[in-house]
Amino acid sequence: MRRTRILTVLLALAAGLLAGGPPAALAADPAPRAAASADSYTWKNARIDGGGFVPGIVFNRSEKDLAYARTDIGGAYRWQEASHTWTPLLDHVGWDDWGHTGVVSVASDSVDPARVYAAVGTYTNDWDPADGAVLRSADRGATWEKTDLPFKLGGNMPGRGMGERLAVDPHDNDVLYLGAPSGHGLWRSTDAGVTWSEVTAFPNPGNYAQDPGDTSGYASDNQGITWVTFDESTGGDAGTATGTVYVGVADKENAVYRSTDAGATWERLAGQPTGYLAHKGVLDAENGYLYLAYSDTGGPYDGGKGRLYRYATATGTWTDISPAAEADTYYGFSGLTVDRQHPGTVMATAYSSWWPDTQIFRSTDSGATWTQAWSYTSYPNRENRYTMDVSSSPWLTWGANPTPPEQTPKLGWMTEALEIDPFDSDRMMYGTGATIYGTEDLTNWDDEGGMFAIEPMVRGLEETAVNDLASPPSGAPLLSALGDIGGFRHTSLTEVPSMMYTSPNFTSTTSLDFAEKKPDVVVRAGDLDSGPHVAFSTDNGANWFAGTDPAGVSGGGTVAAGADGGRFVWSPEGAGVQYTTGFGTSWQASSGIPAGAVVESDRVNPATFYGFKSGTFYVSTDGGATFTASAATGLPAGDGVRFKALPGGEGDVWLAGGAADGPYGLWHSTDGGAAFTKLANVDAADTVGFGRAAPDAAYQTLFTSAEIGGVRGIFRSTDAGATWTRVNDDAHQWGWTGAAITGDPRVYGRVYVATNGRGVVYGDTSDTGGGDDDGTDPGPGPTPTGACEVAYRVTNQWPGGFQADVRLTNTGTSAWSGWSLDWTFPGEQRVTRMWNAEHTRSGTTVTAGDAGWNARVAPGASVSFGFTGNWSGANAEPASFRLGDRVCGRA
Repeated sequence: MRRTRILTVLLALAAGLLAGGPPAALAADPAPRAAASADSYTWKNARIDGGGFVPGIVFNRSEKDLAYARTDIGGAYRWQEASHTWTPLLDHVGWDDWGHTGVVSVASDSVDPARVYAAVGTYTNDWDPADGAVLRSADRGATWEKTDLPFKLGGNMPGRGMGERLAVDPHDNDVLYLGAPSGHGLWRSTDAGVTWSEVTAFPNPGNYAQDPGDTSGYASDNQGITWVTFDESTGGDAGTATGTVYVGVADKENAVYRSTDAGATWERLAGQPTGYLAHKGVLDAENGYLYLAYSDTGGPYDGGKGRLYRYATATGTWTDISPAAEADTYYGFSGLTVDRQHPGTVMATAYSSWWPDTQIFRSTDSGATWTQAWSYTSYPNRENRYTMDVSSSPWLTWGANPTPPEQTPKLGWMTEALEIDPFDSDRMMYGTGATIYGTEDLTNWDDEGGMFAIEPMVRGLEETAVNDLASPPSGAPLLSALGDIGGFRHTSLTEVPSMMYTSPNFTSTTSLDFAEKKPDVVVRAGDLDSGPHVAFSTDNGANWFAGTDPAGVSGGGTVAAGADGGRFVWSPEGAGVQYTTGFGTSWQASSGIPAGAVVESDRVNPATFYGFKSGTFYVSTDGGATFTASAATGLPAGDGVRFKALPGGEGDVWLAGGAADGPYGLWHSTDGGAAFTKLANVDAADTVGFGRAAPDAAYQTLFTSAEIGGVRGIFRSTDAGATWTRVNDDAHQWGWTGAAITGDPRVYGRVYVATNGRGVVYGDTSDTGGGDDDGTDPGPGPTPTGACEVAYRVTNQWPGGFQADVRLTNTGTSAWSGWSLDWTFPGEQRVTRMWNAEHTRSGTTVTAGDAGWNARVAPGASVSFGFTGNWSGANAEPASFRLGDRVCGRA
């Protein structure tokens, strides 16, 4: 289900993160500027399969098995027949052109199938500061050239499911047309997309807007020219432009125009229906019919009435071929396709039938009669002509148990893309708000009692907007917070999770966190039309239960878990910052911190939480009850900031963000935010995260989406920010990557990157120590040798139980690349839970090993971990601790 994508990205844009160059440096770390070297990474998606709206599917008419899909914010894809997967084509789009990941139209050249075009741009209002462009490729989208346009395009605007707005002349393939929004009219290229000019003879730029009163410019934009269709029967010799061209316009009274002289002159098509918008115009040249799908609105969410019409191109006769009476429609029509092997076969969708389900209609007699994908037997019972198997994407059931006539999984919603393979009457694909469904036995539909099989045909197409990411030191390697479908717990990166988060199922999860010392404790906050906005898990995100909202909460905001899982701080929308000592059954207002602050927790001290708002850093040392403003100065003045505290390092905080007209970069504090130092070698940064330390490093690996050395990219540092390595390349940029980033504490070099429409991408390094494919822990390094020292302290004790902290120090002269500490309790003590270390026990003997991210311990450095346990009789300290074959000294 794709809602308007104005979440985190637009807040960032409003803060000016994407405009202009880097700000002037403030007082900064005097360290010399370090060049950013490069590393070779392999990039993949953490598999979700789909997750967003697919408004367009385009088959090439002359080459079998060549097809493209477009998404509203996540780029374009090419079908791979051998693997039945999709290949992304626009991952090269960079930070400055982030809006070009929104695809308003795709055109595949039937004369030269190697040529493909994409009209790109995400918003036509000021949310997207850049103009649109037409991309052209001569190698099926492997590489692209670009022509900038003098106006914006709206891949994620209202009406984006209409089209296709971009079309290649089937006889003279140097000629293309593009329908523009916002009153910019019809445009044409005569040199295969290199240059464009307005067709000034075209009389109507459109006038329909979803909501003319919308002051944001989003719903009030004129949806403009919506589709272009050539009548290939009117062409002459190759290289001669097609004579007859039809154009759809967002104008309820004048929706269809025609030229019969290759675009020199135009006229409104006489006798056409009024009161509707023509979402699609599909021509059956063999039988001489132009089919039109109408709706009373532009979609893709709305639409209360609709009609299907057939226009006879030879006689000018209009015929209403709607499969339902107008009074019986509560939806508009949009998806529309013709079987090119049997042109009398036509299919259409009721795209805006949200309840109880979408509907698909089929006619084998040019629209004279229709059958439908499902129908009622006796209400509310229904009979389907299809079966659905979503085992490859099981989350498509939404974990629902609906009451008839609803079913799960649904046939779909927002079904504006519908195409029969022009070479195979049995193959049909259609896009929904969450996936691409398809069948390869479609003609079974026409058999008496026949059933055709529908399944997802979406693998490789990843289209989620990512708001937050977490990679705990134990349990699942990846937890995600996503727009529209909530988020997932990935136990394997190469398999689709069985279900998104449920109980509750947020429409969008805005923030999540886990307790560093108890990673099984997880909290998430999100948006929900009706219901709670915060949820908790005690099994690492596998199962959830809802918390209770404080008064006034209207959205998820940000949330933080205390290091030991005993406290939580929440900064929701609609209410001030809150804290709780349980699992959200009651909340109390925090003092000293403004509403809307971003909140995070210290990863060592469970009583310490941090916040940031409008240039001021805030600190709480009493579990979130009270916050005090830090005296730190020079921080970004806006709210486009993300910060994190280092696991295992109390008071060690990194802060990224800013804007081009003020402080912008990466800051570091080692005293809990009392003071920050700006890194001089980072021009601008928007995210920061931590991963397992490099084999020869004393500090956890840093990752950031940043500009360093004048280059935008994803960067890694293994020396606490002294030097940086760019880990992505120009072919892997994914537009805007400013929402979240995290390394993996168990796999050196692995980084998870949040994108705004391409899902979660993760990279593994080719360096020694790089990870595997499925997110499993590669295991600890060798047992260290050399001198060691242990400090053991019982920090809390109660009848039958206790908590202890252990600090292990490398007092030798060589770094450790892994460690394993053994001891035996003198009494009946038993460890029940340990954090920042992996442990095993046999009776009273305990072995604690590194947790991956803290395996590297430099000479003179320490690593700390803690645990809870049971005791009876006495709770005396262990007599000795051994590191391998060496007894450690006591501190």
